[in-house]
Amino acid sequence: MRITGIESHVLQYDLDEPLGYSQQYFTKRTAHLVQVSTDDGITGWGECFGAGPVALANRTIVEAVIQPMLLGRDPFDREAIWHHVYNMLRDHGQKGMPIQALSGVDIALWDIAGKALGQPLWRLLGGRCRERIPVYGYGMMLQPVPDLEARFAAEAAAIEAMGFTAMKMKVGHGVKADIGLVEATRRAIRHETRLMVDANHCYTTPDAFAVGRALEDLDIFWFEEPVAPEDRDGYRRLRDGLRLNIAGGEAEFTRYGWRDLLASGCLDIAQPEVCALGGISEFQKVMALAQSHFVPVVNHVWGSSIAVAVNLHLLTAQPPMPGGLHPFEPMLEFDTTPNRFRDDLAIEPLAIQAQVAANAGTATAPDRPGIGVEPDPDFLRHYAVG
Repeated sequence: MRITGIESHVLQYDLDEPLGYSQQYFTKRTAHLVQVSTDDGITGWGECFGAGPVALANRTIVEAVIQPMLLGRDPFDREAIWHHVYNMLRDHGQKGMPIQALSGVDIALWDIAGKALGQPLWRLLGGRCRERIPVYGYGMMLQPVPDLEARFAAEAAAIEAMGFTAMKMKVGHGVKADIGLVEATRRAIRHETRLMVDANHCYTTPDAFAVGRALEDLDIFWFEEPVAPEDRDGYRRLRDGLRLNIAGGEAEFTRYGWRDLLASGCLDIAQPEVCALGGISEFQKVMALAQSHFVPVVNHVWGSSIAVAVNLHLLTAQPPMPGGLHPFEPMLEFDTTPNRFRDDLAIEPLAIQAQVAANAGTATAPDRPGIGVEPDPDFLRHYAVG
């Protein structure tokens, strides 16, 4: 079997209302899918992290830079391909968009392998470590509305009513306003429902301490990306000085970046993003590093049903950490805001919301060969960005 072509599909549509996080608001939903074709007629699908203009830039890297390196290669040579592309791009970026582009290609190669062997991805990764995966609802994004506290409280209650037993919210309006947002959200849900807070690296370390101390009293499960990803010292100080979990890592790339992040003692919970850090091949190495440092992993997930499915497989195959009768269980991050690329892209939908409602807040990975998601060609054409 040989690779005959690699194509990017950048999809986009206008949102009904702006959504945001601490760095920006966005008015369009974007997805960047990668299709790898072979002479055996098997097609693999992957996804690259990065929205808007970033997706357009990554499309150029996928098609104009990476594709010529791989035409005629055996798609089963995933490890050799990964290192060849990385070595050829090393002088131009060991992090960021070149690695995001490589991630989508690598994921598609794993999809091809699963389809060729007739096996789901979780089996290629070593088998099931759990039948069902807890799912947390990711909502409460920033919006330009007059009473955001009321909006967050209503949304949190709705997410809980869907069957989710854990959820995550955004902050980013400043210390006082953010504490008010968390207080309003916490009041709106049951005490036993886990609540996580995501700052998207908007604080200085002193401000992060001010917010973090308030979060301790509100029984927040983790404080995500409180400071800039480059601020390793800030992460360490927060981890040492606060009585709650410090989470992060979605903006880190490859085993090399993760080696230093974990060795620096910055995290209680690691959040690798498979569609950005280098794909499934590299995710497995990052997972090994996290386990060697005894840091639990809860994958960062943001994207279409392809990204969701890939992470279901990875979480299914993730060994217990550290083990025992009641080990730490990873959770699937699930965006509960409107997302057609999550709900309507696949010919056979994953139906995560229905699974959550029917199965006590949990979901399971597909048993179909490969990733288990095939995009609808008509859907791709309809939402394609030229």
